[in-house]
Amino acid sequence: MTETLYEAATLIIPLILAIVFHEVAHGWAALALGDPTAKEQRRLSLNPIRHVDPIGTIVLPGMLKLIGAPVFGWAKPVPVDKERLRNPRFGMMAVAAAGPGTNFVLAALGAVALGLLVRLYSDPGDVPGAVAQFASANLNNFIMINIFLGIFNLLPVPPFDGSHIVEGLLPRRAAAVFERLRPLGFPLLLILLLVIPWLFPQAGVIERLVLPPVQWAGAQFDGLVEAVAGR
Repeated sequence: MTETLYEAATLIIPLILAIVFHEVAHGWAALALGDPTAKEQRRLSLNPIRHVDPIGTIVLPGMLKLIGAPVFGWAKPVPVDKERLRNPRFGMMAVAAAGPGTNFVLAALGAVALGLLVRLYSDPGDVPGAVAQFASANLNNFIMINIFLGIFNLLPVPPFDGSHIVEGLLPRRAAAVFERLRPLGFPLLLILLLVIPWLFPQAGVIERLVLPPVQWAGAQFDGLVEAVAGR
């Protein structure tokens, strides 16, 4: 029980930070591109209470962690009004990309911090105490959660950010058709993440689609940790 609580403590903080910054990045990008909707609704705050979704931010990630599945989640989406953007087509692409982009920046910052922590205890006689071990576990989770959240949100399936990027890249007629499919995004997501894995566990949807790029990116950030640590 104590070990489970410790793991939860090292997971919740990184997850909330990753999700909150992801959502606020959407709002700041929209504001910079002409849409003040998020600001008007006071959603540019880093206060997690304004963004946390009890199921998507806490319950689901906790369950995934306990069963050993890849951890992901969501927050209450920051409101963006496409029609208020100065250039709606480009603006939605930029707003969508801001979320995953912020996660990759956060992962890099986490890697630098972890590298500095490792460097601090680089001498053979230095034994990290409980606080340092707790910080290390948080930073490791922070890096991997941001990597996974960034890559997962780039999937070209509504309502993920990748779908807005793809829509902006498509010819206008194809983009209009793609946009009409958006209401089907959440049912499709449930089929992709829950129904198919349940009916065909050997299909390994997440393992085949998301884990390879996550593992590759993780290796690159591991390299950054080692570089900062001086190894």
